[in-house]
Amino acid sequence: MTIAENRKALFNYHIEERFEAGVVLEGWEVKAIRAGQVQLTDGHIMIRNGELHLIGLRINALRSASTHVKPEADRTKKLLMHRAEIRRLVGKTEQKGYTLVPLNLHFKGSYVKAEIALAKGKAEHDKRNTIKDREWEREKGRMMRHKVSSGPKD
Repeated sequence: MTIAENRKALFNYHIEERFEAGVVLEGWEVKAIRAGQVQLTDGHIMIRNGELHLIGLRINALRSASTHVKPEADRTKKLLMHRAEIRRLVGKTEQKGYTLVPLNLHFKGSYVKAEIALAKGKAEHDKRNTIKDREWEREKGRMMRHKVSSGPKD
């Protein structure tokens, strides 16, 4: 079940590979995620000391959060992956133009997982082509619906 998506990532980047990583969360964050109080649109991933960190994932605290916990909405979350995968990602991101972006958050059993992608930034003309293709698909769908609905009448 998908919790939150980063739709801008598919528009701004060419996705090369996809990976799944666990997310280290606090108790109040899990409750807020289950209530749908999460945003991923500004999220990005940094590598520090051989560890992956998700920055920009906003989890808004519930009003019923505990009084002894100070909820911080924009806290940096650590991502969990196998060490060999992280090393491979570090090597890839050091290449020119590659970056790591979060695509979505989802539940896998009772765990919250993040789907991350090794991506390369799109140029401006690629973004224009994406928009053009999307509009053409919409127009084609309209034409097909119009043709079907205004077919020959017997």
